[in-house]
Amino acid sequence: MSPRPLACAALLCLLLLAGCRDREITAYRAPKDPVAVMPPAAPTGANDLPPDHPPVGGAAQPAPGGAMAGTAVPTGSDSLAWAAPADWTAKPAGPMRKGSFAVKGGGAEADLSITAFPGDTGGLLANLNRWRGQVSLPPLAEAQLGASIEHLALGPLQAELVDFAGTVNGAPTRLLGAVVPHNGETWFFKLMGPDALVAAQKPAFREFLRTVHPR
Repeated sequence: MSPRPLACAALLCLLLLAGCRDREITAYRAPKDPVAVMPPAAPTGANDLPPDHPPVGGAAQPAPGGAMAGTAVPTGSDSLAWAAPADWTAKPAGPMRKGSFAVKGGGAEADLSITAFPGDTGGLLANLNRWRGQVSLPPLAEAQLGASIEHLALGPLQAELVDFAGTVNGAPTRLLGAVVPHNGETWFFKLMGPDALVAAQKPAFREFLRTVHPR
């Protein structure tokens, strides 16, 4: 064979080898995308006892931070009724309140709440001291209890009436409250707001309590 055909054949083989190398597939190992880890949701309590409420006997103790750890708070029946003054504005009662009113005057506003719970809810002294704490007053001792309450007859019912004047965030604040036991339950009637307004509403609050009666 002459040198020319041999040279052509060698050149053809080289071209074929180069084409095969061009078609080789190179595989790469790409790192996987990191998986996002979501933080666990913080637990929440259901039906937490509101901060303006007396302790409820028999309910679970609050968890740190005030949550009730999912424990429902039992409320009382609807066994009492009342008639509010015409100038008090009814508000939605909500899940914990049996009644709720806005009491306005002189450009200020106070809140009246009505609630009821089974049992004695910790006793009269504990409930009154909780109210005192809401207006930055020190707790009463057992021996001081009698001098701090007024007994009020409401027909077949009996109310323990208190008048606590203190402060909230430095502002003069007054709390008028009445505790009314009825049929194994304890009812709480509380008017709280600016000192001057609540003091002026005290006669109306007393007359309001006199309308409270069993259904």
